[in-house]
Amino acid sequence: MIHLRSTLFMAWAIVWSIATAPFVFVAGPLLRGLWPYRFGKLWRLGVEWGVRNLLGIRPRVLGLENMPKEPCVILAKHQSAWETMALQNYVPDGAYCVFVLKKELLKVPLIGWGLAAMKMISIDRAAGKDALDQVVTQGRERLKQGFYVIIFPEGTRVPPGEKKRYKPGGAYLATHVGCKVVPVAHDAGERWPRQAFLKTPGTVTVSIGPAFDATGLTEAEVNRRAEEWIEAEMRRISPHRYKDAGQPA
Repeated sequence: MIHLRSTLFMAWAIVWSIATAPFVFVAGPLLRGLWPYRFGKLWRLGVEWGVRNLLGIRPRVLGLENMPKEPCVILAKHQSAWETMALQNYVPDGAYCVFVLKKELLKVPLIGWGLAAMKMISIDRAAGKDALDQVVTQGRERLKQGFYVIIFPEGTRVPPGEKKRYKPGGAYLATHVGCKVVPVAHDAGERWPRQAFLKTPGTVTVSIGPAFDATGLTEAEVNRRAEEWIEAEMRRISPHRYKDAGQPA
């Protein structure tokens, strides 16, 4: 049954993407304004329909009241492709999100072209300090325009129960702009493993932590606060993945 569900979902995602993605990178830029994001949301909602009804994966959201009403930086755990879609559902109605991503992704056919049309924050990871400045320059502009900025501080998808070093990009942006930061933990990798064709039905728990103001904090302090909350929450929602569950992260 899992094989059938996963096959049907893949077929649906391909057909839906072919049908709707061109609106994002062709019609969207021609109409300008928020149209690329509106068409992007149309694509996302269609794929999410497949996630719910074909894969049988549904979210359980904790702490939604913690999401600020004004644009902020969201620092989230990254385990799968699921959260790149789902996290956008938890900002206030009418608001849109942009992601910080490596510029190479913009060259990927269909998806990459759509990301470029939606003006995601693209950076050259090999640029070192200049890459952080790129995040601030583009991030400040997007926040002023009303977009929420989502960053995966570990920089890549990490399997459940594991952790990589939290990189400074999100903290650097938040401290230089002076905005709120929201930590987010989830266990999407339990249902949608990294680079796995087979996905299993069930519930994904998303936990949105208390927002805190980065104004006056150092990058290290922002990263430490976000990492401590996220990793402690991961042990709470996925205790079977941690031998030290119940102890401080």
